[in-house]
Amino acid sequence: MQQDELSPTRQADPNHGDDCHPALMAEPLSRSQAEQLAVALKAVADPTRLQLLSMISASESGEACVCDLTAPLGLTQPTVSHHLKILVDAGLLVRDKRGKWSWYAIVPEGLEALRRLIP
Repeated sequence: MQQDELSPTRQADPNHGDDCHPALMAEPLSRSQAEQLAVALKAVADPTRLQLLSMISASESGEACVCDLTAPLGLTQPTVSHHLKILVDAGLLVRDKRGKWSWYAIVPEGLEALRRLIP
């Protein structure tokens, strides 16, 4: 998901202050943009995936090994890896294979596109 394709802009409403007006798209989404956004929204519409994103985002180094994510969630490594793959496929995480383990980091542009949808 590319940030410039999905970035909404605020529309000024002369009857209301800018702070109370929700973020709106400057123009309608193309089919491709809507499909990309739907994949990202579906990816974050899961409590485990939201926890994973928050854990990785809050990590001191800005990345986390799958081996460090299983115990806090109480899930097996294959289950955590499945959720991480969905987040990678949605463009929200990147994966770096180091030896037998994979390390994951946030894609700032991917999360920013989602943040801009929610005022």
